[in-house]
Amino acid sequence: MDAKTPMFPSAYDLKAPAGAEGWEELYPYYLKFQPSLREKEDQKFWFCDSQHWPNPFKPFDTMTVEFAVKCLGQYNTRHYLVPPANGVDYRIHNGYVYMSPIGVDPELIGDRVPQFMERAGHYFQNWPTLLENWHKKVKANIDEMEAIEFEKLPDVVPLEWVKDGVGLDNTTALTENYDRMIQLIYRTWQYHFEFLNLGYAAYLDFFGFMKEQFPTIPDQAIAKMVQGHDSDLFRPDDELKKLARLAVELGVADALKSGSVDEALAVVGAQANGAKWVAAWEEAKDPWFNYTTGNGFYSTDKYWNENLDIPLGYLRDYIVRVQAGETIERPMDALRSERDRITSEYQEMMTPEAAEAFQGKLGLARVVYPYVEDHNFYIEHWSMGVFWKKMRSLSKMLHEEGFWPTEDGMFYLNRNEVRDVIFDYGNAWATGGDWAGPTHWPQEIDRRRGIIDALATQAPQPALNNPPEVITEPFTIMLWGITSDSIKNWTGGDDDNSDLNGMAASPGVVEGLARVIRSPDQLSEIQQGEILVAPVTAPSWAPVFGKIQATVTDIGGMMSHAAIVCREYGLPAVTGTGTASSKIKTGDRIRVDGNTGKVTILS
Repeated sequence: MDAKTPMFPSAYDLKAPAGAEGWEELYPYYLKFQPSLREKEDQKFWFCDSQHWPNPFKPFDTMTVEFAVKCLGQYNTRHYLVPPANGVDYRIHNGYVYMSPIGVDPELIGDRVPQFMERAGHYFQNWPTLLENWHKKVKANIDEMEAIEFEKLPDVVPLEWVKDGVGLDNTTALTENYDRMIQLIYRTWQYHFEFLNLGYAAYLDFFGFMKEQFPTIPDQAIAKMVQGHDSDLFRPDDELKKLARLAVELGVADALKSGSVDEALAVVGAQANGAKWVAAWEEAKDPWFNYTTGNGFYSTDKYWNENLDIPLGYLRDYIVRVQAGETIERPMDALRSERDRITSEYQEMMTPEAAEAFQGKLGLARVVYPYVEDHNFYIEHWSMGVFWKKMRSLSKMLHEEGFWPTEDGMFYLNRNEVRDVIFDYGNAWATGGDWAGPTHWPQEIDRRRGIIDALATQAPQPALNNPPEVITEPFTIMLWGITSDSIKNWTGGDDDNSDLNGMAASPGVVEGLARVIRSPDQLSEIQQGEILVAPVTAPSWAPVFGKIQATVTDIGGMMSHAAIVCREYGLPAVTGTGTASSKIKTGDRIRVDGNTGKVTILS
């Protein structure tokens, strides 16, 4: 590769789309490429993490990438000292986030090994106890966020405060509550990575062992050895399936098939067995409807418990299928049978010494692997759902006080600017003067809204600068699906070729009609038997996996959510194709070969 002709452009040469001029002002200095560092930054390979953050950031929403990637780094670099990997460098450019993994100097890897073994080993040896404690910490964090309220400032301080000598005013709680919410969500992201990196590390250790024993073993064969586990991430979908079967059993299914949520529940409640079904619905809501159709990283994500028409829509589909005599549950017996079969076959080919090591590494991988998906429900869905709900209530309150013209105005400010607004609000209240915000922010928010809208008109460059000759960093390969081959796919390949190549993420071969989905809002368009094609999927799309035949994505690796969910639902998947959602159109007939990673446009 000619070093003078980079495969991808430099961030410094990548212009913003028309109308997005001045986008740099929306984000803090440490999230932007700095001209004074150009020589160093141009030497790095940066990839766009549109798997987690597929849309341009509103200023407030950037804290999700800041807290997430910072906390990922701290566990690799400062907590466990993962031998080959530190954290991930990251920048926002033209509204999208670009990442560059930071490796460890090869000379220092050896010194980190015993420290990692002691620190990580403690977690591996005490996983169930520590994980139980993790659940308690996360739930306490959620409860504390739920208890926080944002109230308008009253005309006067309550008289009883004066008589009790409180010595504070109402702005104190307002300021402290905001600061506390930010700290609580920061804690949330530290908890997120407490176990996650170790979950990946244990699987990667097992993966590496299998590749040493059997150099030609397919990646899928290794993944199958840990499949078939019960996951809390799938519990919301499982609850809907149980509710569908219960509705048919109790004879209230037809009453649920039409009308709004309130109308349907009222009709069901009036029937003989309706109260029992409604009670089951209410029980399922807490906590399992703390679930988003997005990924939890954006203030605009829609949550089931605030939009009950979403789970009701999925429920109605399940009811029709149950009445038709279909099996709607995940094929757990088949998954576990295949897991045990392939495990046994490979173990029989090992020496006794290797088989003993195999059992130890596989046993650990199976213990820790469920966390890789389970944590999503507690962090991205439940915790982030409560956080966004509280932040929307604060934005709405300040909207009603005149600070911005729409309820979502606050999210066009960064988190530090919001703190200034809260002080402005309290300051003028205290002095009896006028707030500055209502004359300053409406016009500025309108300008910023225009910039964000303009940034969204241009798809992000998949990468910046030259990639290394060979991608070897295991997290980059397994999670993001970034390999030397996938990078070639990003360039678009031969536009006249009807074949696309990606990662063979979940086995099976099917043919069918494609349905291209670019937003969770389009999920209702999916028809029975179609093949889902998307830039990326979210774990919360699980309820539609009972309708589709297979999944194809532009990005993602063997440990991406699309790959894991498809394996757990027994569906073929090809990830990391680079351009599938652009080259394939809704209605195209395609063949998906999840065994080889090949997707063919047939007509």
